[in-house]
Amino acid sequence: MLPSRPMRRPFAIAVAGALLAPFFHVATASAAPLKVVATLPILKEFAEQVGREHVEVRTLITGLESEHSYSPKPSDLKALGEARLLLEIGLGLEVWVGGLVKNAGTAGLRVITTSEGVGLIRDHASNAASAGNPHIWLDPENAKVMVRHIANALIAADPVHKDVYLKNLAEYLRRLDQAQKDLLELVASLRDRRIVTHHPAWPYFARRFGFQIEGDIIQQTGMEPSSTHLAEMAKRIKSGKIKVIVSEPQFNQKVVKALADETGARIVVLSPLPGTIKGTETYLSLLAYNVTQLVAALQS
Repeated sequence: MLPSRPMRRPFAIAVAGALLAPFFHVATASAAPLKVVATLPILKEFAEQVGREHVEVRTLITGLESEHSYSPKPSDLKALGEARLLLEIGLGLEVWVGGLVKNAGTAGLRVITTSEGVGLIRDHASNAASAGNPHIWLDPENAKVMVRHIANALIAADPVHKDVYLKNLAEYLRRLDQAQKDLLELVASLRDRRIVTHHPAWPYFARRFGFQIEGDIIQQTGMEPSSTHLAEMAKRIKSGKIKVIVSEPQFNQKVVKALADETGARIVVLSPLPGTIKGTETYLSLLAYNVTQLVAALQS
């Protein structure tokens, strides 16, 4: 029997190795972060809040370009070729996404439309009568829907980290709830909530926080306002004694400044996307900045 003893040790090691191999494979596979591409910075942030170290997210638009007229670059095709998920708003906001996905030719790429299930406001700047305004994320209640879509997509693509994703999702939803509560309290005592906006990006924001939009300077995306429309807006601002015009850093300020000079209204530059104005680097800081700046202007 003694000669057979040396044979047992290699056999035991081989058996143990075979049993443990699947576990080593899972650990190695899960070590690489899930590659995700987002059309907008806001979607990148939502994905990172849920995925954290388990995701690697790239955004196609930095926030300084117009999401309506963005022209994809060759590097975007490369990013899509490596990604498992593409996050979009939908609702016709990123009209260029379909062509980009087709040209990328990535069979395993899953496109997640985060606007699904959101209660829409009709977009008067669109030629499509049934279209909804796509700037849904400026209402934190809509953001919760979007983040849940992203969490479900991450879980489907990477079920190993399901519990982590669900934990991160719950934590971020709590933060969104608290931010919304705090900002609604800030607006509660405001008497005059009427504003004019440069571009129709604000209906969801206004509906959630109780602001009243009296008109948009740009009526259709990509088209400058007519002199007749500007005259009508000036008359409305003066007769109604509207105090504030909301503009955005992505647009030329010349027309807004001329209208403000004529009417005496104050220009407040807000941003629909994080990172374009100092102090708006995250979604929560973006909401806080937009609400506090607007309240301060309306109170003055």
